[in-house]
Amino acid sequence: MRDIKSLDINLLKAFDALFDERSVTRAADRLGLTQPAVSGVLGRLRDSFDDPLFIRTQRGIIPTAKANELAAPVRQILADVETLLQPPVFDPATAQFTMSLAATDYALQAVVLPFLPRLRAASPGIRVSVRPVDNDNAQVQFERGELDLALVTPETAPQDLHARRLFDETYVCALRRDHPAARNGTIDLDRFCDLDHVLVSFSGQRFRGVTDDALAAIGRKRRVVLSITSFLALPEVLKTTDLIAVVPSRLVSNDPTLTTIAPPVDIPGFSKIAIWHERTHRDPGHQWFRALLFGTVQA
Repeated sequence: MRDIKSLDINLLKAFDALFDERSVTRAADRLGLTQPAVSGVLGRLRDSFDDPLFIRTQRGIIPTAKANELAAPVRQILADVETLLQPPVFDPATAQFTMSLAATDYALQAVVLPFLPRLRAASPGIRVSVRPVDNDNAQVQFERGELDLALVTPETAPQDLHARRLFDETYVCALRRDHPAARNGTIDLDRFCDLDHVLVSFSGQRFRGVTDDALAAIGRKRRVVLSITSFLALPEVLKTTDLIAVVPSRLVSNDPTLTTIAPPVDIPGFSKIAIWHERTHRDPGHQWFRALLFGTVQA
């Protein structure tokens, strides 16, 4: 072959058809082309391989020695190309890869931890690497392949990414089950403001959150005496003290040692979404992982 730049896959398909059919007419029918078109393709093949390839006879065409040498490699190339064009079959039970997932402490506890048993049961070979959410660098992390999926709020999601809403969250007052304020199953505004509160703050230095903004709007305030940086430590704080906390409901809904009460003030909730990059949007393994997370496929 003189120059690979002059050869395309359609020439190889035509060669394969001519070799099998031993007839320009039948090869043309197989390829959906006219006889003159196939004759033109044969001319290009001869130029590319510097060989007649097929000799005309009274009964059709017969391959040259060069064509016989090329037949098996060409068929293998066409089979390999066909394989490349076919979507790979994904088997969760045997899959082996790592998913890099960004999540806050809240999303780790509310989304990732309940999801892991289902993932482990369906696909034990998939590893999950959880990292903190870095809103400033998330776009770059996705583009570099350092991040596959992130659990964030719509307000913090970078532009031009695929997204799926997971749920809408509401706030509840959480306190230990035998707390004096938990006896009646409700709490009035005065009692709420008189109690000592714990607040989760990522900086560890703030004593104000969405609850304080809601109270300020009606001319009230509460007393926050403890600020911590992790939702994961919050249940233990509540179990061992008289502090109460206003928290997303999913954090405490399954804890039998805590009770929840509706806040006496209207506190806006938030939404949680999953985002991912076009880079992995069509990957069968990533598609299955997201579907399992979203609950659209069963483990």
